[in-house]
Amino acid sequence: MRYCSAALLLLPVAAFAQPTAPPDTARSIALPEATVAGYGQQLPLRRTAAAVGTLDRADFERFPDNALTQVVNTLPGVRLEERATASYRLSVRGSTLRSPFGVRNTKVYYQGLPFTEASGSTPLNLLDPGLLGGLEVIKGPAASVYGAGTGGAVLLRGRRPAGPGTHVSAGFTAGSYGLRRTTAALETATATGYWRAAYARQTLDGYRRQSALRRDVLSLDGEWQPTARQTLRLHALYTDIDYQLPGGLTRAQFEADPRQSRPGTATAPGTVAQRTYYASRTGLLGATHEARFTERLELRSALYLSGSRINTPYLIDFERNTLLGGGGRTVLGYRTALAGRTLRLQAGAEGQTGFKSARSYQNRAGQPGPLRYDDEIRTLTGFVFAQADYELPAELLLTVGASYNRLRYRISRLSDAATNPTGYELSRDFRPQVSPRVALLREFGPGLAVYGSVSTGFSPPTEEEIRPSDGSINRGLQAERATSFELGARGQLWQQRLRYDVALYDQRLRQTITTRTTDLGTQLFLNAGTTRQRGAEVAVSGWLWQSGASSRKLQAASFIESSTNKETELPIGLRAFVSYAYNHYRFGSYQRGDDDFSGNRLTGTAPHTLTAGLDFRQRHGFYLSPTVNHQARLPLNDANTAYAAGYWTFGSRGGWRGQVGPLALDVFGGGENLTDRRYSLGNDLNAFGGRYFQPAAARNWYAGLAVRW
Repeated sequence: MRYCSAALLLLPVAAFAQPTAPPDTARSIALPEATVAGYGQQLPLRRTAAAVGTLDRADFERFPDNALTQVVNTLPGVRLEERATASYRLSVRGSTLRSPFGVRNTKVYYQGLPFTEASGSTPLNLLDPGLLGGLEVIKGPAASVYGAGTGGAVLLRGRRPAGPGTHVSAGFTAGSYGLRRTTAALETATATGYWRAAYARQTLDGYRRQSALRRDVLSLDGEWQPTARQTLRLHALYTDIDYQLPGGLTRAQFEADPRQSRPGTATAPGTVAQRTYYASRTGLLGATHEARFTERLELRSALYLSGSRINTPYLIDFERNTLLGGGGRTVLGYRTALAGRTLRLQAGAEGQTGFKSARSYQNRAGQPGPLRYDDEIRTLTGFVFAQADYELPAELLLTVGASYNRLRYRISRLSDAATNPTGYELSRDFRPQVSPRVALLREFGPGLAVYGSVSTGFSPPTEEEIRPSDGSINRGLQAERATSFELGARGQLWQQRLRYDVALYDQRLRQTITTRTTDLGTQLFLNAGTTRQRGAEVAVSGWLWQSGASSRKLQAASFIESSTNKETELPIGLRAFVSYAYNHYRFGSYQRGDDDFSGNRLTGTAPHTLTAGLDFRQRHGFYLSPTVNHQARLPLNDANTAYAAGYWTFGSRGGWRGQVGPLALDVFGGGENLTDRRYSLGNDLNAFGGRYFQPAAARNWYAGLAVRW
């Protein structure tokens, strides 16, 4: 039985171990935790010397599938914000500062394929939550295995068939503000593999004016084992998405009417007049191959190609971008014995390339006007890495790893209507960096495992930071560098009824990248000296009451995947979880012009975040999952002169899961922000004119039905 014990343990779910490698067999103790990818060790969570948070499909099913924010924010130290509908911004231990939009400074993998573009940005809005089967977050610098980045790494898994045979599933959800969701899937599984095709369509009128959404996502996944020692997986993803951009509000506008979009002024039109939106069509095609030559030697490889067409009209500019990308990753793993103790070795490389044709026009009410500039950007990035894990005496596990990273941009300005019609070419090569990591873990019986680690990382600017939307080229922007010290403990108490996970860290950034916004909504970037980010993360979960009864029917109805394709019983009872993070983030030496921000709180990060909830499951199939969230007040600018108020929100999902003849049903309903709290879930930091606020939806409801046969 697998539990989500890194950050919270919500529902007992069927085992969903990582399929990329056999479980570690160096120890005879059968631990109940999940096998996590972590730093590629494929070890049980208690044997992983790092802060790792995991979510399974059961965690996603506690919330509506229309957004990722609620479920991801149950992980301590991780915040997913939604400035506009489906416009995500991810923060892992305070990396929000340099991400006015999109996901940066965090490496993301989907189905084992690099999902973060070569330029450093991650289009997380392309994924529909209903198509995901699991999520794993590695917090802090992860460069020793996953390349450049000081925020961490996120590993996403798609859904797998819940059992052998051929099955069809479908679902429909309707809710407030015009929410409509339709999903369908066809899957078949045998002893040697599976394939699964899934489709999800979502439309939303939006809480605010100018915030409608339409998204269509089609995924195709397959796995085939031609021999007992080989596994081939194929993955395809296509997303057609279009959502409007309402823009930021001042505090007075936010308090007067949070549903309005950014109004126009005497010198600049508003978002409605300019018909601002984001639209893209993106395809991803990839394959992974695993070869187990012997019980000790294996090779895992991945290749992918991607392409996108993006249109984004905003206040003054209309961007038309075409992106092509590709790359691969290979990892060679070997396990042997040294002095009678297990030694695991791995070495590998990853490379990515990208080409972007970017044209910017004047925005004429949602239509392209005269050309402003025409660029071609070529990106080449890659790294090599090696890692060793050695079982020492006294239940100690030593991990030593390092990576060597490279990044190069080549920007060709074919035309600049304002200053240089003949264009020019610019190259930026960031100096190669070696990023080491050392970690030591000690087990003290089944109830306690303690670890400590020292890691480094560097995060070069993304293409959007080097070349912001105003057409300028930021020639002086430097890469961030980080050193992180961490101590952690995790385990289980009271006959496995209570689980806990605690992490303390001290991360120091140099050349921290920060942002400011112009009066026309353009984000510009600069290096802000140093920051010191200290924090604590705590997750506790356990049974308040548990019945001796269980139900196999519930497993079939809940659409929870099992990597072994075996039916698994689900206990009945009441569980509780608490997830808390404390952040003490400060600027070090930071001056901008005549302003000195040294010692100020880090912009956009709250000192306290809390998520807590209950999960009740009854023997006849009825369930209820209430959740409460809290975020403390946070600074909105580097000067700390403006703050967003703290808030508490409450939501709940309930329903019935059961079997009716050959059909497995899930009839559900729920609500979010049930106390009707007015707050902003994703503020615009250092915004010109005080336009900081992007209001979240007020009280909203949803109901739906999912069927599987």
